[in-house]
Amino acid sequence: MPFTLIVFLLLVPGFVVIGVYLERKVSAFIQDRLGPMEVGKWGLLQLFADLLKLLQKEDIVPKAADRRLFLTAPFVIFISVFAGFAVVPLAPELAGSGAAVGVFFLLTIVSVDVIGLLMAGWGSNNKFALYGAMRAVAQIVSYEIPLGLSILCVIMLTQTLDLQVISYQQGIYTSETIYLFGMRELGIDVSGVGGFLSWNIVRNPFLLIAYVVFFIASLAECNRAPFDLPEGESELVAGFHTEYSGMRWALFMLSEYGMMLLVSLLGAILFLGSWNTPLPNIGPLKLADWTSGEPGTFFGYVTGIFWLLSKAMFGILIQMWARWTLPRLRVDQLMYLGWKVLTPVGLVLFFISGIWRLIGV
Repeated sequence: MPFTLIVFLLLVPGFVVIGVYLERKVSAFIQDRLGPMEVGKWGLLQLFADLLKLLQKEDIVPKAADRRLFLTAPFVIFISVFAGFAVVPLAPELAGSGAAVGVFFLLTIVSVDVIGLLMAGWGSNNKFALYGAMRAVAQIVSYEIPLGLSILCVIMLTQTLDLQVISYQQGIYTSETIYLFGMRELGIDVSGVGGFLSWNIVRNPFLLIAYVVFFIASLAECNRAPFDLPEGESELVAGFHTEYSGMRWALFMLSEYGMMLLVSLLGAILFLGSWNTPLPNIGPLKLADWTSGEPGTFFGYVTGIFWLLSKAMFGILIQMWARWTLPRLRVDQLMYLGWKVLTPVGLVLFFISGIWRLIGV
């Protein structure tokens, strides 16, 4: 447990440093700019310069604001996001709390985030902040439905809420028999083959569509473009955090990047094989065996963390690509997509997953 805690304490702040710099460079590449270049080699020290600036800025509380709500809101958001990492398995035999209901805990604790957003908007006593908070509540409540339905599809296939058990089922260390495409009638056992053939999106190909639904809904959960209406600067100055400055504003940004990493890790665990290698055993080429460490060993920890973070970073890069490519949706378009497109699709996928489980494995 102490080793796991150390890994998480290094992982999350380390990602924030890498993620902020990476987003600036990715956005610059997409928009044909240079990005940070002046502070340090290739602008590598720009984030630390920004952090020093934020530490020196005055922490202002508006006179008309509800002081208690205003000061508490950033910490509620921060705690709700980072508490979710407690149940994330990083490698075989390397998980935080190891809760048997990890999926349920994760969905529950992340939902607390919306309370912090509402506290920030209401406590600021600012119309732009309040509009942003109202948008955030409507958006997150709406998109949690297709998000939950896409996750339920995986739960129906795996028959568990334990994220570590879901991870074990998608690789060579599974104790279950895995059939190609999850169809027992085909008679093709891929349990010892591993690799991408054991991933949930292959065990049930319809889960690939569910992953797309999950990814779109997770963008809305993170308030990332094109779903960044709660902080739309062209309309609401900065939305729910308009009145914040200094380190309290930095907590909002830190929570946003923490949420990006969390939903990307969750997507990788549920759909893309978690910490398992994507390389299958092909005849005498035991690629899965060679690129997977024995559970409980140092090599097992290293390979597990590497594969999981690689898949999560792939999802994060797509999030950044979407932000700097797609225009912001209107409010009516946002609600239409959530209620009339993603929710019906999620319900159909949920029904298909039940049929697949019944006639398949």
